[in-house]
Amino acid sequence: MSVDTDLYSLELTGDSEIQNAAFLRAFNSGDGAAFDRLYRDDAISNLSGKPLSGPERTKAIKELLATGPSLDSTIKYSYTAGDTILVVVDFNLEITNDEGERQKIHGTCTDVLTREPNGRWMMAIDRPVADELPV
Repeated sequence: MSVDTDLYSLELTGDSEIQNAAFLRAFNSGDGAAFDRLYRDDAISNLSGKPLSGPERTKAIKELLATGPSLDSTIKYSYTAGDTILVVVDFNLEITNDEGERQKIHGTCTDVLTREPNGRWMMAIDRPVADELPV
């Protein structure tokens, strides 16, 4: 599977494998603006640990990705109903904590994507939940 290498032309699709590859490519690039383009303006994400939308979400995404996290995910299942897709993935996230040490977080993420009137699929809800938070 190939994913376009231009971060600002990445698009999510109705194919969950391609969607996952594009999501990972954008996240792992460290470019928060490119990653945030995959979300609807009113999308909710709790990547920061609390549900955020709009400018607060964008700011949190940019701040998180600026720290150089690394994400990998595997699709558990995906269901499509018309213009809505539910995707559940297992994820492995490596982040840098406040002391500059790398920490690994494992968990499950529930994503909801919607197809916009222009045909483009966009992230509407991004809800990662860690199995256990690092201490």
